Amino acid sequence: MDYRVFEAVPTRVFGKDKKPTFEDSSCSLYRFTTIANQDSQLGKENALCSPSRYADPLCKSSDIKSASLEDLWENLSLKPACSPQVSVSAALSPRVINEVWQEETVGRLLQLIDLPFLDSLLKPQEVIPQVPQPMGQPDLVNNSNCLDRQILKAYGDSQEDEWLSAAIDCLEYLPDQTVVNISRNFPEQPNSTDLVKELLFEAIGRHYSRREPLLLHLCDVHNGIAELLVNGKTEIALEATQLFLKLLDSQNREEFRRLLYFMAVAAHPSEFKLRKESDNRMVVKRIFSKAIVDNKNLSKGKTDLLVLFLMDHQKDVFKIPGTLHKIVSVKLMAIQKGRDPNRDTGYIYCQRIDQSDYSDHTRKTTKDELLNLLKTIDEDSKLSAKEKKKLLGQFYKCHPDIFIEYFGN
Repeated sequence: MDYRVFEAVPTRVFGKDKKPTFEDSSCSLYRFTTIANQDSQLGKENALCSPSRYADPLCKSSDIKSASLEDLWENLSLKPACSPQVSVSAALSPRVINEVWQEETVGRLLQLIDLPFLDSLLKPQEVIPQVPQPMGQPDLVNNSNCLDRQILKAYGDSQEDEWLSAAIDCLEYLPDQTVVNISRNFPEQPNSTDLVKELLFEAIGRHYSRREPLLLHLCDVHNGIAELLVNGKTEIALEATQLFLKLLDSQNREEFRRLLYFMAVAAHPSEFKLRKESDNRMVVKRIFSKAIVDNKNLSKGKTDLLVLFLMDHQKDVFKIPGTLHKIVSVKLMAIQKGRDPNRDTGYIYCQRIDQSDYSDHTRKTTKDELLNLLKTIDEDSKLSAKEKKKLLGQFYKCHPDIFIEYFGN
């Protein structure tokens, strides 16, 4: 509707004009905008067949009967009123590139997961500013806070410990006051790595136990991925997760990448013992689960399965599937060269076969089903001899060759 491919047919409800917005209901009527443009050229006879004439609920049935179904199909045009003319350009705008990525990512995700509603996919995700403000803008943050962050960052860079490096990278998304407290309470002993790790883990865990989930949107996708995991379809679940995370805005995606990396490192059994009585993996899962997914429609078992899957595959979930990358590249190249971007690109939903193969497949499938039907009649113990004889006689009359093949001469 935004591009004027089709428009709402004006209707009056309780004496008031209905707003021309899209509604997915049986009482909302729409027409292609090309029909109105063609009325003057097609003449009065073809104009009678226009959806603008027969779509109005107040219109008389005689208007509809005067046009045959064949006439309606012949005169109905599905081409947009203004076909987009793509000009050859040396460089594509970021908006066009992002739209192509979004379109193809959603298209592939819909192939892998059956979603009952598409609103969450089609609605752009709101970007929530993170705290603290970027360090590159010292005028927006207190100089002391900025200094504390720089000191901790320098400490992390000087360490070869992967655990410490991953934890300090997460501090960028923690509030200023939390970072200040960490810096002020930093152990001064030379060999106090375990104390530092304990301090960092408690601070990061406390922060993410209070904030809203990073994967707050697309709850139906959570269910779909969890269902794939339950059914043992790990490869498909991994691709669906890669596509799902590709739809995140850049800020949330980077924050989630850092947190997931830290979780995977901290969960390793050979790393710093987080709780004496529990396994590291279970401690990390328990503390950070709600910071990742808090879906009321997802059982605790499936939530745990999804979180552990993300931790175990943290090196792969942020990769872009090769098929998606190729399709987007080909489509962007077509747009850049002024060709139709949808002609030879996109995901294939159906596989083409030759007409002869189709005919052979149809005959074989029909024959197999008829044999199954005959076998069911023959072996049905609930049928009386009279009923069975009657059904077999009807079958023989319609398909004697199948009957002879099953029972013999």
